[in-house]
Amino acid sequence: MENKAHAIAAGAFVLGLIAAIIALVVWFTRDNTVRNIYELSTRDPVSGLQPQATVRYRGIAVGKVASIDFDPKVKGNVRVRITVDERVPLTTSSYATLSYQGVTGLAFIAIDDKGESQVALTPNNDDPPRIPLKPSVLAQLQDRGEAIINQIDEVTKKANTLLGDDNQKRIADALENIAQASASANQLTRSLDNTVKNGLNPTLATLPPLVDRTRDTMASLKTAAGDVSRVANNFNGTVNRLNAKDGPIDRLGDGTKSLAQAVDSFNSATLPRVNRVAEDTSRAVRRLGRAADGINDNPQSLLFGSGGVVAGPGEPGFSAPAVAPARP
Repeated sequence: MENKAHAIAAGAFVLGLIAAIIALVVWFTRDNTVRNIYELSTRDPVSGLQPQATVRYRGIAVGKVASIDFDPKVKGNVRVRITVDERVPLTTSSYATLSYQGVTGLAFIAIDDKGESQVALTPNNDDPPRIPLKPSVLAQLQDRGEAIINQIDEVTKKANTLLGDDNQKRIADALENIAQASASANQLTRSLDNTVKNGLNPTLATLPPLVDRTRDTMASLKTAAGDVSRVANNFNGTVNRLNAKDGPIDRLGDGTKSLAQAVDSFNSATLPRVNRVAEDTSRAVRRLGRAADGINDNPQSLLFGSGGVVAGPGEPGFSAPAVAPARP
């Protein structure tokens, strides 16, 4: 009898312990949240969505999927019933989409609100209100997949046409024409450089000696009368302006550089004109050199001209001017 009493006591203790554990589990897992029932109806597939799937409002878990079945009100649609915490501020502009968690393929209901309406959605568990279920991004991609494939096919055909043999030949010919045009431009540049070197550079080279001779001539005329001195000063001023920075000589050099940079604007008729200008400039310089040599040899020519010099008193050939008769 004593052993049986111990066995009964042990059994009663085990049963009491199990009951206490169950009570604790129920206590800790109890949910006092009040949830309202809402319905979703869609014609799109709800693959991956299972009962007890999470319902999220802007990323926050607010409920569960209660059931998934066919919609008795709309033939061919799927009806999804969800339970949502009554504290969630659902309005008449709230909508739901089917989203997926990572790469697992498990789906959940995501609820969002555009904010277009401030009218609260009135719950009714006997006749639950419906929240629009919009197509997900994956569903939209599936719907537009055929159109996208057709567009890709059309683009591929156009690319094949563009890269056909005839077009490739045209592109090669165009590149060849561009290369020939570049070679012609380079040849024109070299011709222009040679013209400048052979035409203008010798002309410019003759100017410094001419300037030096002109300076010597001016030095010899400083002892002449006031008019000759004024002419010499003016001539010196002209020489200084020629040699000044940004003066005619510098501008002529800059013009030569500009000619080398303006190759694209020259044509076949420009080079002969440049040659003629160079020849005229050379002739003008030679004439100016001869004039300077004449002035250097005969400075009096600036005052008395190029004719013979009249003999002065005591010189051979001098004749006294006639004396006018005296008046009565």
